[in-house]
Amino acid sequence: MDNRTKLFTNAAIWFGVAISVSEIEAGIQIASASTLSSLLFPLVLGHILGGILLFFVGLIGARLQMNAMQTTKTAFGTYGSKFFAALNVLQLIAWIAVLNAQGATAIIGLNLPISFAMTCIILAILIAIWVYVGLQRTSKVTTSVMVVLTLLLVALSAKLFLIGPAAALPTSEGLKNTLSFWNIFEISIAMPISWLPVISDYTKDGEKPVKATAVSAIAYTIASLWMYFIGVEIAGICASNIAQAILLAGFGVPGVIIMVLSTVTTNFLAANSAGESAKAIYGKLNPKIVGVAVSAMSAIIAISGIMDHYIGFLYLISSVFAPMAAVLLVSFYFDKKQENRTWQWNLFAWFAGFAIYQIAGLFDSIILGPTLLAIIVSASLAYSRVLMKRRTNPDNL
Repeated sequence: MDNRTKLFTNAAIWFGVAISVSEIEAGIQIASASTLSSLLFPLVLGHILGGILLFFVGLIGARLQMNAMQTTKTAFGTYGSKFFAALNVLQLIAWIAVLNAQGATAIIGLNLPISFAMTCIILAILIAIWVYVGLQRTSKVTTSVMVVLTLLLVALSAKLFLIGPAAALPTSEGLKNTLSFWNIFEISIAMPISWLPVISDYTKDGEKPVKATAVSAIAYTIASLWMYFIGVEIAGICASNIAQAILLAGFGVPGVIIMVLSTVTTNFLAANSAGESAKAIYGKLNPKIVGVAVSAMSAIIAISGIMDHYIGFLYLISSVFAPMAAVLLVSFYFDKKQENRTWQWNLFAWFAGFAIYQIAGLFDSIILGPTLLAIIVSASLAYSRVLMKRRTNPDNL
């Protein structure tokens, strides 16, 4: 039991995942193109549904004691599992680069005498060190960092509220391109969806599987909503990014600490998971070495300008892993006989959802949004096979 994580550790890990510049920037984006009254419900709804998906996907890894990509083998077979693991490694490299670039941009926006490239490199080095030392050895450090970061963000939130409440957002008449309900919902649910192929890497080690998964999903959902609403506050004081808001709030050194810690804590988890996914592809790989290599590669990509494609990339993650999670959930919770599973059909169900997402994404605003449509299509196709098996051979289910 020495290697099992306590409930508080699981909560701290996933609370830290949500505390990132990317979540705050997403909140700024939503608030800058919508009114306060129009954004509240879709923003909360997207997070709640995303949190529910995180729980049920993470519970699979917790019960099987497998990392995220190993669990996909139960639904997609050996080759399908390796396929998704490879996609996950690639998306995590790019995702870490995006988060690295966002953090570096925010840090240099505080008028520090350091270049963007050097900031990206320093952040990558800090992430690599943390990955190499390992989560078990740094659990107390992680908890301490989360406490400090939380206190600083509480102070920042209070300061931003005193400068100008979020009610100062523009009225709908003053907006030329107000986001629709489903636009806001899509931006909201995209963040928790991006962590679906990662959560089981940490819930698998939980001392109490169900409770560990629950506190992980709840901690992430609460912290993510908080970050989005900090973004709403920032838009309310007419600041275009978090660096401007920190300067307006007079948070010099604390602001730098917030930017560095939030970037490193989020990217550490992603880099560590890249190592876990690589291990699912080839079992002899050392996850720590892979995580360090991923940190280095992400710094290079961040410097090259990946931020120009940030939103499109976030949607691409959703288009791949939302339907994958839908099929995995149906397969695990409704299809109990593993030997009877047809991984080829499940791959088809995934691809159908992926295609639906791509088509729906061509429209500016569509009912339910691309993510939910993709999940519904993939889950329905996967479940149709389960129903067929029950009718043809009910004794084997």
